[in-house]
Amino acid sequence: MRRTAQLLAGLALLAGCGGGPVTPDTAGGSRALATPTLSSDDRSPVAGEGKDLARLRQATVAFHDFDQARAAGWSAKITSCMQDPAAGGMGFHYGNPGLIDGSVSVEEPELLLYEPEKNGKLRLVAVEYIIPYTFHSRAADPPVLFGQKFARNDVFQLWGLHAWVWRENPSGAFAPWNPKVNCDNTTDVMAMAHN
Repeated sequence: MRRTAQLLAGLALLAGCGGGPVTPDTAGGSRALATPTLSSDDRSPVAGEGKDLARLRQATVAFHDFDQARAAGWSAKITSCMQDPAAGGMGFHYGNPGLIDGSVSVEEPELLLYEPEKNGKLRLVAVEYIIPYTFHSRAADPPVLFGQKFARNDVFQLWGLHAWVWRENPSGAFAPWNPKVNCDNTTDVMAMAHN
C-alpha cells in the first residue's frame, strides 16, 4: 500500500506539470529542448555529445552525496527502486519538481537515479531527462538530446531519456535499464518492465 501511495504521489507530481508545447531552442545555459542532428546510427556519437556528457558529469558530480542533491532540489522521491527481472535495474528516481517544466537542459536533469548500497547509502548511477505528455504530446515526434531520441513511457505519461554517466551500462549509455544495477539492498522495490 505504501509503495502504491508513493507511486501515485510521483505520478501526481508529474501529471500536475501542465503547460504548452516544447519549442526547440539550443541557446546555451537555458532550459530548452536541444535537438542536435542524429547520426546514421543512434548509438554512435554525434558532434558535441562528448562535450555535453562532460558538462553533465561536471554539473552532477556533487550529487554523489545524496544530501547535497536533496539540498539542491532533487528531494522528491518519484519511484521506489526500479528493476526488471530480465533487463536490469534503474534504482530510485529522485526528482527536482522545479525542473519538470517541459524543457530540458544538459546540466539540469529532472531526475537523479540512485542504486542502494549494502551500507545503506545511495550511489548516484545515472540521470533521466523527462518531458510529461502534457508538454509534448505522445503523438508528436520524440524530443532529442545528445543525439538520442527520447522514449515514450506510457506508465508515467512522459517522454524519457536516461544517461548512464556514473555507472557503465553494457546495454548502452542511453538505454533505460542497466544490467549492472540492482535493488538487492532494499525492500522498497518496484518490479516492472520499461521500454
